[in-house]
Amino acid sequence: MGALIPMAWAVVISVVTALAAGAWWLMGAPTLVRPNQLTPGTLDAIATRSFAVVAGLGAAALLVISYRRQHATEAEGERENTKLFTERFTVATAQLGDAEPAIRLAGVHALANLADDAPEGKDELVQMVVDVLCAYLRMPYEPLPKPLPDDADPELAETRRKRELWFASLREVRHTVIRIIGNHLRTDTRWRGKDYDFTGVSFDGGELKGARFSGGRVSFEGAQFAGGQVSFEGASFSGGRVSFEGAQFTGGQVTFSDAEFCGGRVYFTSAEFGGGDVPFASARVTGGLLDFTDARFTDGQVYFIGTDFSGGRVDFDGTRFTGSEVYFVGAEFADNTVSFHSTRFSGGNVTFADLASGMHDASGMCPEGLFEAVERGEPGVVELSPLWASAADSGDCSPCLGTSVEDSES
Repeated sequence: MGALIPMAWAVVISVVTALAAGAWWLMGAPTLVRPNQLTPGTLDAIATRSFAVVAGLGAAALLVISYRRQHATEAEGERENTKLFTERFTVATAQLGDAEPAIRLAGVHALANLADDAPEGKDELVQMVVDVLCAYLRMPYEPLPKPLPDDADPELAETRRKRELWFASLREVRHTVIRIIGNHLRTDTRWRGKDYDFTGVSFDGGELKGARFSGGRVSFEGAQFAGGQVSFEGASFSGGRVSFEGAQFTGGQVTFSDAEFCGGRVYFTSAEFGGGDVPFASARVTGGLLDFTDARFTDGQVYFIGTDFSGGRVDFDGTRFTGSEVYFVGAEFADNTVSFHSTRFSGGNVTFADLASGMHDASGMCPEGLFEAVERGEPGVVELSPLWASAADSGDCSPCLGTSVEDSES
């Protein structure tokens, strides 16, 4: 403060001196007049201007003091807000770790409200809350106990009933966390674009319908989808990186129907589709990357019915189809957007043709490398659309290889 006030005075004096010098120059640089030759009116004007200069110096000092006081007040307010946030955060996380599921639920909602109330410009506080909620989902999750035989001991049956109630309570807390995250990603909130770490999480239900993944890093790597219904229906993947690498789809239903892949990168590399239903029905791939490289389709059903592959890039390179029912009926393929290079068809059923479902066959350009992969694979596993099959039989393989006639002739 002691240095700022003299600096402010120096600025004011410099400005006044510059103005006086400019006025003197504009007046033709008149010569100075002795004080005893000045008129009373002139002396009065000089006194008035002197007081104005002194008042200006005082105003400059007052302005500096007011600015510093305001700055100190704002800094103190920010410290108080941060302190209050920390106190609320500590209480909410303690609730989340409580032994009673009802108190955990209160902690989940308290944390969500806390993130919504984070001071502007403090998005790292929102990320901190997201990290805690994701960490809760990554905690070990005790599975539902196996059914007892009908002639089980009554005491044992009562013990199992209590375990079922405890499991249902914990599952409700977990599903609430997923639902709250989905709600905040569905609308334009500060939760979008953050990092979400669901690595290794066991999902037995959850609502992420309509979520918007528009930035950041989202990891479902190694996640297990073993039962219940998890919905990504109508979700939008428009930026950032979303990874299902190594995820296991072994039961229940995980739906990506009507999802839009219009940017960013979505990875299902090395994922295992080993049970349940995973529909991508009517999904739209118009940009970015959708990568199934080295994925394994061993059981269950995967639907690409009516999927629009009109842009971006979709890779099934190195994918193994050994037992799943995979449907591409009604799918639309654009040129050079989908690749089946080094894909292996050794079991199950992969169909691109209408099976009396009321939908048309897969249409457009046959994906790159598909016909070659079919020739290498087990007979009867893949059913091509009649158009592609007839083109292959006639020897005109350009549609099946995803290249133009001119390119094949060259």
